[in-house]
Amino acid sequence: MADFDLIIRGGMVHDGLGGAPRIVDIAVKDGRIAAMGAVSGSATEVISAAGLIVTPGFVDVHTHYDGQATWENRLAPSSGHGVTSVVMGNCGVGFAPCKPEQRDILVKVMEGVEDVPEVVMTEGLPWNWETFPQYLDALDARSFDVDVAAQLPHSALRVFVMGDRAAGHEPPSADDLSQMRRLTAEAIRAGALGVSTSRNMLHRTKAGELAPSLFSEEDELAALAEGLKDAGRGVFQIIPAPMGDARSEFALMRRLAERSGRPLSYTLIQMPAGDPDAWRQSLEALSAAAKDGLQMRAQVAPRPVGMFYGLDLSFHPFAFHPSYKKIAHLPRTERVARMQDPHFRAQLLSEQPEDTNTVNVKTVKSFQYAYVWGEDANYEPELADRIDQRAKAAGLSVEEYAYDMLLANDGKAIFYQPGANYRERNLDAVREMLGHPQSVVGLADGGAHYGMICDASFPTYFLARWARDASDAQRIALPQAIAALTSEPATLAGLNDRGRLEVGLKADINVIDLDRLKVHVPSVVYDLPAGGRRMRQLADGYVATIVSGKVTYRNGEHTGELPGRLIRGPQETPLVAA
Repeated sequence: MADFDLIIRGGMVHDGLGGAPRIVDIAVKDGRIAAMGAVSGSATEVISAAGLIVTPGFVDVHTHYDGQATWENRLAPSSGHGVTSVVMGNCGVGFAPCKPEQRDILVKVMEGVEDVPEVVMTEGLPWNWETFPQYLDALDARSFDVDVAAQLPHSALRVFVMGDRAAGHEPPSADDLSQMRRLTAEAIRAGALGVSTSRNMLHRTKAGELAPSLFSEEDELAALAEGLKDAGRGVFQIIPAPMGDARSEFALMRRLAERSGRPLSYTLIQMPAGDPDAWRQSLEALSAAAKDGLQMRAQVAPRPVGMFYGLDLSFHPFAFHPSYKKIAHLPRTERVARMQDPHFRAQLLSEQPEDTNTVNVKTVKSFQYAYVWGEDANYEPELADRIDQRAKAAGLSVEEYAYDMLLANDGKAIFYQPGANYRERNLDAVREMLGHPQSVVGLADGGAHYGMICDASFPTYFLARWARDASDAQRIALPQAIAALTSEPATLAGLNDRGRLEVGLKADINVIDLDRLKVHVPSVVYDLPAGGRRMRQLADGYVATIVSGKVTYRNGEHTGELPGRLIRGPQETPLVAA
């Protein structure tokens, strides 16, 4: 009988804490790291890691797999990018708690806020829960290719307590607030890692109605904070108003952190418009809060926060033109054929977008600021290549130029618009945000935005762009970059049994060929329930990904292993016998 289940031999091992790497072997048994160093003995499987780096599995604290985790076992795209633990239920949206008559409201909110098609949810969600503890029980019965943790979403909680009054944005009564506080504590005690909310006015249903939680006053947010305090654990996750005053938004978050006595994490991005110094003001306030002993962290995206356009995706410049709406249901090849007809082209170009959701209209009109992608994923494009600039150079209107570009490659062309974090068309602000001691890499949004955003590839991009390819002045040292993907988000979420490579800890491990690490251009696949569409973005360089001692991926291919389970509540560091 073998001494160990797995031995990884001769890799350059990074501990996940930022320490200097060293060449050692790692032995795994019963899902835990059993030995590190010059390991003797046999193993059921041996992975040669000579010339490769060995890291803890990545921890992603900002995902939206709330629905996908109920109908799928593989939480792609995240699991294809070295992620071994995900935290979902962010931004105040999700599917629990929920009474049967409230399901339609939550589906419409998720469809609008996170771009998950209604038919996918209608077909895929089993709805074998009502309360949040029952939702956790439903997840507990499932297995995955990563470990899964959940947060209590504010919009779902508000609808559960207030019913139609919540969707109508009525203020809560004293009894409503009391119930929200009690149910928050109940969810945390049942195993939720925290509670989440959003103040982002772009969070709307597909029809344009604001998400239920968006008009919540401070007393309602305080009820959530007090629920965390009652439970004695959990994290408060919040999206502040992106275009709000940075100082007043931070002051609100600080009061919530003080009230709960618990960690608070929030979204921080450089907005493409508005106050250019808002993100710096937020960082200054964050430093002051840390000095005063508050546990507040800013979730920062390591590249531009942008979106994709294309005929197979949720948005393109003509998606809401009346003539296009009439053919939108057709297969792409038939749509392309119709759009190649000169008469149809003339009619479409004469129209303007029409939709009840003003955000949708604004989104399609912003196509002029997008860039066409070819064979490489170019997240830092040059201004001269932007659609409006190319149209001008070609002597065409943006609409005429966009029409022809959209039909390229049989209508498979995709376009990328870098929105936030690219205001000066560089990533200087991103580097400064990433360098703040109270920031954490986040905002990957895996499981959401199936037809417009594909940011679950953040971990791969982050290591390649900032730890390998950056200039000397901007490079993040590899040990620190790995810590940013492992121990730092794990600590924020309270998952102290992972994110580090130490004897006794959970054997979540990546074996990576850093030189080959690369993200590919996303492609469109139709593999969701009811044939729903999503983007898939593959990566090179992951030799092996290991969850609880089981190899889940080899060279990007799934092995069939599903060792991932629900994480109930914060996890303590295991005691290791001397």
